[in-house]
Amino acid sequence: MLIEIVNTSIGFVTMNSVFAKKHALLRLDWVLFLVLVLDFVGRNGNSMFAFASGRKHAYATMLYMGTPRDYDFYIAARVMIRSLVNLKVNADVVVIASNDVPLDWRKTLYEDGARVVSVENIDNPYKNQPDFDSRFALSLNKLYAWSLVEYERIVMLDADNLFLQKTDELFQCGQFCAAFINPCIFHTGLFVLQPSDEVFRNMLHELARGLKNEDGADQGFVAAHFDDLLERPMFRPPANGSKLNGFYRLPLGYQMDASYYYLELKWDIPCGPNSVITFPSALWLKPWYWWAWPVLPLGLSWHKQRLETIGYAEEIPLAVAQSMFYLITVVVAIFIRRSYNSQTSLSFFKTELGCFLYSAILGKFLLFCIAASYLIPFFFVPRTIHPLMGWGLYLLGSMSLLTVIISAFHIPVLAVVSIWIQIFGALPVMAFPLYRNGIVRALSVAAYASFAAPFLWCSLLKLMAHLDTCNQRESLLSRSDQQQSQLMKIS
Repeated sequence: MLIEIVNTSIGFVTMNSVFAKKHALLRLDWVLFLVLVLDFVGRNGNSMFAFASGRKHAYATMLYMGTPRDYDFYIAARVMIRSLVNLKVNADVVVIASNDVPLDWRKTLYEDGARVVSVENIDNPYKNQPDFDSRFALSLNKLYAWSLVEYERIVMLDADNLFLQKTDELFQCGQFCAAFINPCIFHTGLFVLQPSDEVFRNMLHELARGLKNEDGADQGFVAAHFDDLLERPMFRPPANGSKLNGFYRLPLGYQMDASYYYLELKWDIPCGPNSVITFPSALWLKPWYWWAWPVLPLGLSWHKQRLETIGYAEEIPLAVAQSMFYLITVVVAIFIRRSYNSQTSLSFFKTELGCFLYSAILGKFLLFCIAASYLIPFFFVPRTIHPLMGWGLYLLGSMSLLTVIISAFHIPVLAVVSIWIQIFGALPVMAFPLYRNGIVRALSVAAYASFAAPFLWCSLLKLMAHLDTCNQRESLLSRSDQQQSQLMKIS
C-alpha cells in the first residue's frame, strides 16, 4: 500500500513537471514572438505606412531629423500634404522620411493621406567645406526621389510651398524640369523628375567622387548635375495629355518667389499659371512662424491653409495655459502695487543693495528688466501658432511682466509701456490691406517709425528723470535719518 502511494505521488509529480515544462516552453514561445514583433516594428516601422496605390505619379517631399526646427518643418509638411489632398490631385503624396523620424509623426502623416517611405540618411561629403550650413547636412536625401521607380513622374517639393491650385499638368513634363527664380540658377524647391535607378546610381557616384557643389546642399548638387537646364526650352503642357521627353524650364508661375509679391502686393506673373508660392527666405521668416506676419503679409495665407487643414489643436492648450498665467500675474501685480507705496518698495531695494550700489545700478537694472519683459514672452509663444494668437499672447505676456516692474518700482506707467503701445500700433500699419503696392507700404511703415521715435525717446528720458528724482529723494531721506539719529545721541 505504501509503495502504491509512493508510486502515485511520483507519477503526480512527474505529470506536474511535464505540465510545468510545457507551460514554460509556451511562455518562452510568446516571449520570442513578442521579440520578433518588436524587432519587425523597429526594422520596418519606418516603412509600414508605404502603401502602394497603383498611381503613376506622385508629389513628394522629404523629412529628416537633426535640426532645431524639425517639428516646424513637420508641421509645414503636414499642411502641404493636406492641401494637396484637398485639391484632389490625381497622384500619390509621398514623404521620404529618414529612419529616425518618430513613429507617431509617420503615423500622423499616413493619416493625413501620405505614403511614408523610409530611407537611410545619405552622408553629405560637403559638410566640411567652408560656409556650409549644418541644417542642410541631410538635404541630399532628396536624391531618393529618383529611386521611386514605381512612378513615371514625380514632382519633388520643399515643405515651404503654398499651392493655390492643382498642378497635375506638371506630370506631362520631361525627365527633369525646374523653374529659374534666380536668373542663372534654377530652384530645387519644386522640380519634376522621371525616376530612374541608373540616374540615382550615377548621382551617388558623383557624390562619391566629389562633384562641385557651391552650397553643399541639394540645391548646389542638383544644379551642378543638370548644369545646362538654362539652355533648354520652356515647358508647355501638351493639350492631348501626352508626356514630353527631355529637359525643360518650368514657367515662373510654378515657383512664385514670395518676394515678388511684396513689391506689388498682388500676383501678376505672366509666365505660366500662378499656381505655387515658394518662400526661399531666411529661416526665421518662414510663413509658419507667428512673428513672420505682418512683416511678410503672405504668412497669413499659409496659416489660412493650416486652419483649413490640420488646425492648431497642438498649440492651443499651451497658449491657453500661458494666457491664464499672464492674467493671474497682472492681477497679483496690481494688488501688490495698491498694497505698498513707492517709498516702501524703493527703501527695500536700497536696504538690500546699499546706498551706493542702489544709486549706481538701479537705472541699468530697471532698463534690463524692461528689455527682458519684451524678450522673454517672445520665446515662450508656440512658434507655429496662428499669428493673431501669437501676437496676442506675446503682447499679453510682455504687459504682465511690465505690470510686475511697475508695481515693484512704482514708476510712471506710460514711460514703461510706450514701447508696448508702439509695437501694438505697428501691427495694423504693416497689415493694412489697401496699400497700392509694396513701396507705399514701406513708406508708411517708415513714416510710422519716424512718428513713434520721439515718443520713445521722451519716455526713456522721463523714466530716467523719475529714477533720478527717486534717488535724490532717497538721499535726502537718508541724510535726514542720519541727522535725527545724531541729535538723539547728543540729547
